[in-house]
Amino acid sequence: MMKPTIAVLLGSTLFAAAGARAAEPPTIAKVYDSQLSSLESEFVPLADAMPADKYNFAPSNGEFKGVRTFAQQVKHVAAVIYMVAAAARQEKPPVELGGEGGPDSMTGKAEIMTFVKGSFAYAHKAMGALTEKNLLDMVKSPFGSNQITRASAASIAVWHSYDHYGQMAVYARMNGIVPPASR
Repeated sequence: MMKPTIAVLLGSTLFAAAGARAAEPPTIAKVYDSQLSSLESEFVPLADAMPADKYNFAPSNGEFKGVRTFAQQVKHVAAVIYMVAAAARQEKPPVELGGEGGPDSMTGKAEIMTFVKGSFAYAHKAMGALTEKNLLDMVKSPFGSNQITRASAASIAVWHSYDHYGQMAVYARMNGIVPPASR
């Protein structure tokens, strides 16, 4: 039995990423970067849609004890994106993160937006460096001392962020704001 290649395993995703550009051969980098771009096109506008005076909002009616504020959600996602992109690149994050929660000193919407946009720019570089040859290389996990594949590190940037995007969409709606992707 033949061992399937990464291209075969990701076949449908590869063709979806190629889309109308059928003349361009799909690459692993394009597939992962396309997924990141899709996330970015929803996440950044949602973070920007929440008014600055609502950035410290956290639900309190019901079972919401100890949940992150909207600002903390955005900073956490940006910090994790930096962390997993750095792991995929096998380098130290280019900015001081202060852990998974992002820098404690960063509290205003404008600086948080700069932080999140920077995380996506850095992650695009990580996605662009992915190849069929290096995708399954083992890299140090940013969450402990174990090793994970470069593909796993890259995919965390997307799936983890969408989890928090869902929470942020609820926070926005609780404040009368329809997420831009739902308009």
